[in-house]
This record gives sequence, C-alpha cells and structure tokens, in this order.
Amino acid sequence: MIRQTTEPKGTTPFSPAVNRNRPSVCRRAEVAAGFTLVEALLAISVAALAGSVLLLGISSSLQMADEALQQALAEGMAQQLMDEVVGGRYHDVGVGPYQISFSPSAYELGGSGRERYDDVDDYHGIRSQPPTDPWGIELGKDDGVGGERHPNFLAPAGFFDNWRQEVDVYYVGQSDLTTALAGGQVSDYRAVVVRIVYVDPERGERVLAELRRVVAYVPPL
Repeated sequence: MIRQTTEPKGTTPFSPAVNRNRPSVCRRAEVAAGFTLVEALLAISVAALAGSVLLLGISSSLQMADEALQQALAEGMAQQLMDEVVGGRYHDVGVGPYQISFSPSAYELGGSGRERYDDVDDYHGIRSQPPTDPWGIELGKDDGVGGERHPNFLAPAGFFDNWRQEVDVYYVGQSDLTTALAGGQVSDYRAVVVRIVYVDPERGERVLAELRRVVAYVPPL
C-alpha cells in the first residue's frame, strides 16, 4: 500500500517546516533593533556637546571679528587726530618755541571744540570721551566739516561712549628722542603721543591704538 503525504503548497520534501511562530520572532527582532533609553540619552548628550563646541567656535570668531573692527577704527581715529595735531605750527605766535607749559589760550578754548587750535602745544592734555572731531561733534555723527551727517549714515547710538581720545605733548632730548625731558627742560624737539583708549566698565581700560611722532623746531635763517 502506497502512503501518500501532503506537503504545504510551495514546499518540497526537503524544505524545512514552516515556523508558525515567525511573527513573534520578527517582533522581538524589531524591538531589539530599536534604541534603549540609555542609548537615546547618550546620543542627545553627544549632540548637545557637539552643538556647544560649535557655538563656542562661532562666539570666538565673532569676538575676534569685533576686536579686529575696533582695532581698525581706533588706528584710523588715531591717525586722523595725529594729522590734525602735527598739521599746526610748532609754537604759538608771539610765544616762542621754548615755552615751559603747554595749553591752549583763552581764545582757543572759546571755540565749540578744537577748531581754533593752531599749534602743537594746544593739544596737550586732551582727554575726550566720547571722541570728537575738531568742532566738538561726536565721531560717528560728524560730517567732517563742522556739521552732522545724514541720519541714515549715523553710527549706532552710544557706539563710542566707552572710547576716549588722549593727546600728550612733551620735550625730548636731541640725543635721546625716546625719553621725555624732566620738568622745566626744553629742546628743539617735541614728542606727540596720540592714544585711543577703550574704557571697559568690567575689565578696565585698554589702549586700542597709540601713535608717537617727534616734531622739531628749525630756527628761521
């Protein structure tokens, strides 16, 4: 008697038996392939750390760019003020080249700013915060000829509030132009020092730019 067997459709006598529990195995595999809570928290921590490093780099770049801008502005301001100082006469008319004290006259002080200053010694002791142009108009608002610029071209309000112009003028010796002479001593050489200082309420004062130039008196023939 021939015994007949019935195999599932689509199988052969050598095919493995159909696993009736396959759906539950797949579910277990899917669960095992997911993130655990610890892994998720670890991934979030790594992402947060990477983000903080990126933000720190951006902040550092912005700070460097801001410092470079301040440096460029300060150097330009210092050069502009130096040109203004040394563009005048060596000494005031009728006073002579060897005066002991440096200061503007009453007439020169009567202007709105420095527009009446006409010799080097008038500028000694300037401490102007915020910086101003020769007519006393705050830099960033001035138009360079005694007026204010168009509102669309004004610097942001308060931009230069913590900036200060400084000028010192003093005699130096002919044999050593780097050292100031003691009080009461005179020579044919004066040093002009211009500084642009940033006054930080928290970190103190910081010199952004400093220029020094020596001018000489040449007696007339």
